[in-house]
Amino acid sequence: MEFETLALLFVVAVAAGVVDAMAGGGGLITLPALMLAGLPPVQALATNKIQALASVASSAHRFFRSGEIDPQTIWPKIVSSLAGAALGAYAVQVIDTTILARVAPILLICVALFFLLARNLIHGPRQRLIGDNAFALVAAFPIGFYDGFFGPGTGTIYAAAFVLLLGRDLRGATADTKVLNAMGSAVAAAIFLPGGMIAWPPALAMSAGGILGGYLGAGFALKWGAPLIRAVLVAISIALAIRLLLQQYQAAFGS
Repeated sequence: MEFETLALLFVVAVAAGVVDAMAGGGGLITLPALMLAGLPPVQALATNKIQALASVASSAHRFFRSGEIDPQTIWPKIVSSLAGAALGAYAVQVIDTTILARVAPILLICVALFFLLARNLIHGPRQRLIGDNAFALVAAFPIGFYDGFFGPGTGTIYAAAFVLLLGRDLRGATADTKVLNAMGSAVAAAIFLPGGMIAWPPALAMSAGGILGGYLGAGFALKWGAPLIRAVLVAISIALAIRLLLQQYQAAFGS
């Protein structure tokens, strides 16, 4: 792959990392860019998982250093999300994803409406509905499963769960979300590694861009807080829902 193409992919990954750090959905930018660069869909997907891991790990690290993440309470959620992601990655090999693909756009639209309308809830903290261990079981595990099984919109769904169930303010919810996103990305990357489908030059170029973008995006979220995160979350949720609906339309009626 030519140096100019790799440089362009680096820039794209920086922009995607900024968006992903605040709301998830960076794959909306990076995956089409990889396919436009000439990678076939499966290889683009595998390569994208590597850069996604680098990006989300970078933003998670900055949130952690800021003190937004409690290391004692995050561990049960990490274990549950990892278990769910691993089970989901296995299930996708034996279960048809059609039903979940149809439900996901509706779920994402509901998340967008929640963040659009529930302004008072996102500025918390509020009284929590459940404890951290219960959250690990009733939220982190099933959302982790969704991440491993299907994936789009996982970050926005995590953020909504943290706000609704644990009473987190939106900035804190976003910080915890990045840690759990990193776990799902690590599982996905580990699955693709043995298959030899990863194109390493663009993966490394975009990982470098994703690390920078994730760091910058986390900084923007920490500086401007809930209003900015809320706006990006709503936009990303709607964009993901539209993308999934278009994919279903193309599958049913042809491109």
